[in-house]
Amino acid sequence: MALQDVCKWQAPDTQGLSPHLLQAGGWAVPRGCDPQTFLQIHGPRLAHGTTTLAFRFRHGVIAAADTRSSCGNYVACPASCKVIPVHQHLLGTTSGTSADCATWYRVLQRELRLRALREGQLPSVASAAKLLSAMMSHYRGLDLCVATALCGWDRSGPALFYVYSDGTCLQGDIFSVGSGSLYAYGVLDRSYRYDMTTQEAYALARRAVAHATHRDAYSGGSVDLFHVRESGWEYVSRSDAWVLYSELQKLPEPEKEEEEEASQAHPEPAAPQRAGELSVGAGTGRLQDACRD
Repeated sequence: MALQDVCKWQAPDTQGLSPHLLQAGGWAVPRGCDPQTFLQIHGPRLAHGTTTLAFRFRHGVIAAADTRSSCGNYVACPASCKVIPVHQHLLGTTSGTSADCATWYRVLQRELRLRALREGQLPSVASAAKLLSAMMSHYRGLDLCVATALCGWDRSGPALFYVYSDGTCLQGDIFSVGSGSLYAYGVLDRSYRYDMTTQEAYALARRAVAHATHRDAYSGGSVDLFHVRESGWEYVSRSDAWVLYSELQKLPEPEKEEEEEASQAHPEPAAPQRAGELSVGAGTGRLQDACRD
């Protein structure tokens, strides 16, 4: 006797409707239509967003990013890592399509490893950025979406490059990528200095991402912080973005503190008296003399 007869098992009816189909109002498409084609033409436009930043200073390169992966109002993952290590002295931020970013970083890791085996040393950050730019430029116009900031340390010191999927490759000191980049740039441009201490750089990166997640609807979760030193990259911390923003709101603004210190160190001189004006003391004395007369 067959096992299915003992267990009284019956094969499911593949011709009928599946109980797992979406109900009315779900992601259902007309019968006979290809779901992918139909959704591309008539489906909703899902908004993507993130906040990533990187800046170079005298003690290395700082990379920071939020951790929420979302599509419109749908949060796919609240704790995704958007900073990907490439090798011991190089890492990059990811913005764009997650699958494209992960794939091209794997390709970049492979190519850099092959070059290191041929040449006996790791390529410079500039070489890695130019290599990634050249490889992705062949796919221009094919809906490839990768925007990254490559942060590293090589023989020339700390280096930072911005690479986009259309082949753009730029070198600079500050880059912020993603839907929250405008808010992050506002904080960075206000407080960035090349000669910052390490703790000041950490505080600036956390503050920039926290403010961006507060204003940008598509960023959030936590704040990941990385530091690339001469000895290699280091994962510094992960802080809750909302808790961090709440703590920052309780701190006094740096400009107000500087204005108060400047006013105490240099008090404003008394306003000069104009002709015909009397001070309070002088006016009182003359009024008393007039009463005596």
